[in-house]
Amino acid sequence: MTIVKPSQLSSSSSSPLCSLKGSLLTVAVLTFLSLFYLSLDSLRTSPPSPIVVGANQLPHTFAKEEDESYSDVYHSPESFRSNYAEMENKFKVYIYPDGDPNTFYQTPRKVTGKYASEGYFFKNIRESRFRTLDPEEADLFFVPVSPHKMRGKGTSYENMTVIVQTYVDGLISKYPYWNRTLGADHFFVTCHDVGVRAFEGSPVMIKNTIRVVCSPSYNVGFIPHKDVALPQVLQPFALPAGGNDVENRTTLGFWAGHRNSKIRVILARVWENDTELDISNNRINRATGHLVYQKRFYRTKFCICPGGSQVNSARITDSIHYGCVPVILSDYYDLPFNDILDWRKFAVVLRERDVYDLKQILKNITQSEFVSLHNNLVKVQKHFQWNSPPVKFDAFHMIMYELWLRHHVIKY
Repeated sequence: MTIVKPSQLSSSSSSPLCSLKGSLLTVAVLTFLSLFYLSLDSLRTSPPSPIVVGANQLPHTFAKEEDESYSDVYHSPESFRSNYAEMENKFKVYIYPDGDPNTFYQTPRKVTGKYASEGYFFKNIRESRFRTLDPEEADLFFVPVSPHKMRGKGTSYENMTVIVQTYVDGLISKYPYWNRTLGADHFFVTCHDVGVRAFEGSPVMIKNTIRVVCSPSYNVGFIPHKDVALPQVLQPFALPAGGNDVENRTTLGFWAGHRNSKIRVILARVWENDTELDISNNRINRATGHLVYQKRFYRTKFCICPGGSQVNSARITDSIHYGCVPVILSDYYDLPFNDILDWRKFAVVLRERDVYDLKQILKNITQSEFVSLHNNLVKVQKHFQWNSPPVKFDAFHMIMYELWLRHHVIKY
């Protein structure tokens, strides 16, 4: 029998133990080194993970700008935000320099009154970043004929058509840009109803170019996907903008004006003696007091906007400015910025046949619904204001955005 000494027992039993400890230590060291190098590699090659921040955690100034600029009054707020930014960075317009600037071209007649939109556009386009002096980089070409200025100099309608046709023919023969698209990447701007007619002497202008006009009734040849509805704005406004004053609006509905269309005749006949609707079939006489007409907007919840002879009126933008929810009472009418703004969020849009049920329709709108319409109306006021120089999101920039949307389908 072999006797094992204690020292031998200790040595033989500790050897496997030491081996196990060594193995575990080696594995731990290798694992640590692997993780360390992987971390270094991740830092070198991978971008940092995005930090998701809730709307209520955004910096105050950014959140405020987003809320004010891109609210649900738009059909697609995110598309509007991204496309608008792209427009600001890329859009270029070439203005033809031809024509005598002291007569009909280049310089508008004035930037006041009910045709101020035409004058402001002519002025703003020259003050803006969108103008380019290089026609080769232009996305669109502006034909700067101002019928409003011609009208102010006493030019007859017949002579206007001759002037426009001669001018356009001269551009076609002198420059190569028209013939690339037959004028599809050209546009003109006019707010005067006579101005719309002035271009009828040049059929290619009506058919091919983008018409930016204040009389966008479908039944006078307006083509919504091609043409642009220019908002008719009576500037300067006589009184400050209304808003956040719903408690002062005690009159249900208001309209005063000339009966120069069928719908206006019916509106006056049916409702002029009503005790809850303030309807007058004539303009308010200035002798009754200072700015009586404008002050009525401040006291009214809903301002009726019936179509005129060519849906040519500043009443809609007056309603928006003074915080009175517009009631659109017209068939076949393309509202300004209709493909951008959701008008049903800040206006009541009716058919002409609804005139007979007008009061009940308005009374069926609850107070909370009215407050929502009014609050949204305040959000869009900036889109119907002209400025000099132009400012972000104002009427000029909204028109440029409409043109930007259209230039994509005709870019050569």
